[in-house]
Amino acid sequence: MWLPLLGLALGIALGMLTNIQIPVAYESYLSIALLATMDTLVGGVRAHLQKVYDDVVFVTGFFFNIVLAAGLAFLGVHLGVDLYLAAIFAFGVRLFQNIAVIRRLLLANWSEKRTQSKKK
Repeated sequence: MWLPLLGLALGIALGMLTNIQIPVAYESYLSIALLATMDTLVGGVRAHLQKVYDDVVFVTGFFFNIVLAAGLAFLGVHLGVDLYLAAIFAFGVRLFQNIAVIRRLLLANWSEKRTQSKKK
């Protein structure tokens, strides 16, 4: 569990220390890709806590979500419609649902451990 946290800390540190500028034309693509990435990562944590995690499902879901989100944004730009808002809504809802399930799982695990320690 420490390796993803180390990667996250390293990524944040590198992002803060470098001065990379994203062109305005790509801001919607980057924001959707970031949201899709966060959705996939939180979904992976949820699957791990539910003990149904699968590497293949995680990796394929990661790339599929990013390609789908970027494709919607690209199509929307060329059609003149803000389709990226649909992706933001969908990934945002899934992100909050996964966080809610993770919270419930952690509370259930904590409550179970607490009752077991009281019995001893």
